[in-house]
Amino acid sequence: MNKLRKIFTLDSLVVPLVAIVLGLIVGALVMLLGNYNPIEAYSALIKRVVGSPYHVGETIRQVTPLIFTGLAVAFAFRSGMFNIGADGQVLIGMTTATAVSLSLDGVHALVSVPLAVIAGGLAGGCWAAIAGFLKAKRGINEVITTIMLNWVALYFSNYIIRHFFLLKGQNRSEDIQASASMTFLSSIFDNARVHWGTVIALIAAAFFYIYLWKTKQGYEMRAVGFNQHAAEYAGMNVGRNVIKAMFISGVFAGLAGTFEVLGVFHFQSVFAASPGYGFDGIAVALLGMNHPIGVVFAAILYGGLTYGSAGMSFAAGVPPELIKIIIGSIIFFIAAQGIVRFILKPFYLKRKKEKVL
Repeated sequence: MNKLRKIFTLDSLVVPLVAIVLGLIVGALVMLLGNYNPIEAYSALIKRVVGSPYHVGETIRQVTPLIFTGLAVAFAFRSGMFNIGADGQVLIGMTTATAVSLSLDGVHALVSVPLAVIAGGLAGGCWAAIAGFLKAKRGINEVITTIMLNWVALYFSNYIIRHFFLLKGQNRSEDIQASASMTFLSSIFDNARVHWGTVIALIAAAFFYIYLWKTKQGYEMRAVGFNQHAAEYAGMNVGRNVIKAMFISGVFAGLAGTFEVLGVFHFQSVFAASPGYGFDGIAVALLGMNHPIGVVFAAILYGGLTYGSAGMSFAAGVPPELIKIIIGSIIFFIAAQGIVRFILKPFYLKRKKEKVL
């Protein structure tokens, strides 16, 4: 119980909740300025998210890759790195999983699917480790290298699909038959695209917490993240920890792409631009304050708002782009915690007075 209290302190819970409320208020004000009814819009959003088993399942599907990419960004940040390349790592994981699955066409799903999942995760990790290696050995800023690797991943993935796995007459790969086994509780959620990746995402969040806060290797990574010079003085191998942190971060992102192609679409498209999962992961990590538990809840919020925006558009006529304003406002208030604490200051003072009395 004491450990839970350390994680869920009053401040760590109240500040994000107030930031969310303030973001929703900002969204409501913008709707009023546009002559839209915010109560009707938010009601439509909630109905879209939880109105039927199918919509609940599709919301879970929307949330799953956000958990993975949010964990990827948060893990790197906790280790003192800025992983802006999660989007490229998603694409590499996606392409590797597609290539392995189609190459093993005819092999039983119990063999091909786990191999595709492992290969996709490892490929994403190796792709991220390139930036980690350049940072550790040459001191090259990982922000620059990860952004550049995003573009390399996009064109490399498109090249692989076009030249080896393209479905004739289509701008996508052949269907991955074995990926049908990834379906999870589809009968309960009225054939929504819920898959086993959601379970793996929650396991990944647990791994994140246990590894960083309960192991020696995790302690070293956090020490490197706090102060590389002090960690090196203490005898820690900074370069090795940098590469390892980026590799694990990339594994999370690679799994996001793997489960999107195996569990949702069952094929890979030739992309005209990056799918954007990695950049959404940055927002999720910020909302979750770079803690694995916070990332899970932030992904639920972000995914729910994103999926529910279609309900706002159809039922209330509100442009779905407005959701980006709401999410941006929430991130702003979480980033500018001084504003939130200033708003909460009278309540904290009142509580202190009551305790004194």
